[in-house]
Amino acid sequence: MSTEIKAKVHMISGCQDRQTSADVSNVESFQLPDPAGRAGGACTSALLRVLYADQRAPEKDLSFQEVLLSMRAKLREDDFEQVPQLSSSRMLDIQNEPFSLAPAGTKRAVLIGINYVGQNGELSGCHNDVWNMKNYIMDVHGVQEENITILLDDGNNIEPNRENIMGAYRRLVNDSESGDSAFCHYSGHGGKLRDDNGDEEDGYDETLVPLDYANSGQIRDDDLFITLVQPMAEGVNLTCLMDSCHSGTVLDLPYKFVADGESDEMQFDESVKFDKFSSLLAIGGAVLAGLAVGDDSADVASDLFAQCCTVQ
Repeated sequence: MSTEIKAKVHMISGCQDRQTSADVSNVESFQLPDPAGRAGGACTSALLRVLYADQRAPEKDLSFQEVLLSMRAKLREDDFEQVPQLSSSRMLDIQNEPFSLAPAGTKRAVLIGINYVGQNGELSGCHNDVWNMKNYIMDVHGVQEENITILLDDGNNIEPNRENIMGAYRRLVNDSESGDSAFCHYSGHGGKLRDDNGDEEDGYDETLVPLDYANSGQIRDDDLFITLVQPMAEGVNLTCLMDSCHSGTVLDLPYKFVADGESDEMQFDESVKFDKFSSLLAIGGAVLAGLAVGDDSADVASDLFAQCCTVQ
């Protein structure tokens, strides 16, 4: 239930779980799909066209609803069918609450763009998404460059493999304190894997696809919840933009708004189940407790935790 999430967490996703983004057709396995000529994520582009057209912020504050519906209009103009979605750790008055990626405090960001250079299913615009997003958050939201972590498969920045992605999220959590703002942007392939613990209504876990997915596996929604969402400190504002396929519930947040032109408020998402997290959080606590005292039981707990979160 949402009381397990201490931070204020919002996520904009490029499409619903059942939909694909502009870059991909379908991900049911570890085979990356053919990008079919598309460059970059349509969601990132649409958001920046709403919030940073001509490198300027809108003259008036926009509500969450206005931002999402404007994104949908931009996507429709470009003949994209996917419907952007907002999910949240708590109910929002989307018609009146002003939209902001980084509203207050010390502001930190993790920006990830994966073009899968040299692989089948290579993309061409995800690096551009990151640079455009970096310019926006520095210019409009005042995020300092030293507080921005960038992961790109360009040979110059931190490689966006599984270990580095999860490590960047852990550091973001560790560095963020009450009153701070954190922003995460992911542009790359997303996927679906068959649910391995019975907690998904549709039978699938939604995933991010790291650069080394073939060896390390995809990053399941369970992994993201345990690593990024649940441990974020109370009083932190965490906003995520997940520009990938099947990303609607990739953070497993309990409230959602689908910008389909029919909904005008957030709804409780009954498909998100939180009973799975009680055992995972207990095991995670055992890991931390064992590590704190140097107890050998930490090794046992860590093995159990890995089994719960292992990507097959």
